[in-house]
Amino acid sequence: MTGLGDLAYLTREPAGEPEGALVLLHGRGADERDLYPGLDFLDPQRRLLGITLRAPFSMPPGGAHWYALGGIPTPEPATFHASFDRASAWLDAFARETGIGPELTILGGFSQGAVMSYALGLGKDRPRPAAIVALSGFVPVVEGFELDLERPLPPIAIGHGTLDDVIPVEFGRRAKELLEDAGADVRYRESPLPHTIDPGFAAELAAGLLPAALTG
Repeated sequence: MTGLGDLAYLTREPAGEPEGALVLLHGRGADERDLYPGLDFLDPQRRLLGITLRAPFSMPPGGAHWYALGGIPTPEPATFHASFDRASAWLDAFARETGIGPELTILGGFSQGAVMSYALGLGKDRPRPAAIVALSGFVPVVEGFELDLERPLPPIAIGHGTLDDVIPVEFGRRAKELLEDAGADVRYRESPLPHTIDPGFAAELAAGLLPAALTG
């Protein structure tokens, strides 16, 4: 696909004509290969064109990063805005190149990738995706960044480990409360796990939320 060279990515082709797209964003210090197996896990029938993006920054202790750490829930503003702008432009180019609009594109991510999924799916002046999957993340609070929580909101899945010592589960609970109060359809799961993805919740999403998001 041309016009998409600003961010590195991997593509998983659908089994047939794509019914939509699934774009996954990795966590801090990983890369586009980290969540690539998750494309098949979340979309086992390969109904969707699958994409995993690489964050644009390289920082200690290594790997790719969406932003420099600035606290929770406050990413460092300069790197956050730079990633937000580049990922926004990438998604816009993806829609133009493939003809798969945001209303047929599911955004998801883990940790920093979940933070960016919230930002890209709910940021002011950004188009609504088909759904958002936010695993072990938080809704960002950054100077110069505004959420748009006016209805209609996409369905949102939030998963968080109660034993998470990187991003405490309280931030998943805050996101649930914020988005439910705004009128979003939120599917929320807490699991007795550390900072990781609950495969049981991912299987639940594959069987329920994600197919429903594409059929309206």
